[in-house]
Amino acid sequence: MEDIKKRIEAALDKIRPYLIADGGNIDLVEVTEDMVVKVQLTGACHGCPFSMQTMKVGVEMAIKNDVPEVKEVLNINTL
Repeated sequence: MEDIKKRIEAALDKIRPYLIADGGNIDLVEVTEDMVVKVQLTGACHGCPFSMQTMKVGVEMAIKNDVPEVKEVLNINTL
């Protein structure tokens, strides 16, 4: 599981500069046994009206491209 987390962090590092440029960031919170990734958008990204689009088009796509074992990516801010 540690290898999976490292690969997910590497995928997040690819998109982090775009989030930071908009005043936000993202943190990996948890990877469940059934390969659901839970993240938290922070800063300006938390509560942004485009955060749902950012999650699906940006974050989830980046993670799934680099770590195809991942089933789903969830933003804990919206759970």
